[in-house]
Amino acid sequence: MSTLAPFAEGSPRFTARAGGFFWLMTILTGVFAMIAGRGFVVSGDAAATAVNILAGERMFRMGAVSNLIATACYLAATVLVYAILKPVNRNISLLAAFFSLVGCAMGAVSSFLQLAPLSVLGGAQSLSGLTMQQSDALAFAFIRLGRLASGVSFMFFGLHCLMVGSLILRSTFMSRIVGALMAFGGAGWLTFSLANLLAPAAARNLSYLMLPGILGETALTLWLLVMGVNVQRWKEQAIASGQRGTSS
Repeated sequence: MSTLAPFAEGSPRFTARAGGFFWLMTILTGVFAMIAGRGFVVSGDAAATAVNILAGERMFRMGAVSNLIATACYLAATVLVYAILKPVNRNISLLAAFFSLVGCAMGAVSSFLQLAPLSVLGGAQSLSGLTMQQSDALAFAFIRLGRLASGVSFMFFGLHCLMVGSLILRSTFMSRIVGALMAFGGAGWLTFSLANLLAPAAARNLSYLMLPGILGETALTLWLLVMGVNVQRWKEQAIASGQRGTSS
């Protein structure tokens, strides 16, 4: 990540807008993945779920691939936002990026687990000894594991958003309103993901907790794309923190 510091210092506004672009792509591809993956899983019914997946295989596959693209875009946004916020506090910015990287890794695992049922239900040669009921049950288990991995990833994304928000609040070159929305949104993602992991059934009634995260990330995305950063203030804070002119 340190290699991005000179790039950010040369054109912090462009770096910010690039970060906004990748964050926008994360939102768009993530929303598509949610829409594409909706309606396949029947709670507690592996056989019905298998029928739905095979009937809509193309859309099911597109959902998983879109989720992978969203993860890659979020990874790019993470690195760019790290470079922008590094002058505020290098250690906190680095820790925030670390949480996001862990979340991205878990998100990628979730996507591959979502693709796994297609191999199981497609009659892979190595699984030819399984009965139909066993294949359905195995595919269903992969889906449940994928959802678990996704829940864990959102916990780390929540921590990332919370810390990004706190850094923006402490910055002199971005809107504190956006920072407050991001911090509030991160807390919302974190609360929802923990509830989903600890009590999945109850979490279905807590979907409203996702709204702050959606609002915060949308606000940050629009700010980065339209406003970028105040370049003069960014440079002043970079100099004051001793970041400018270094590659560490």
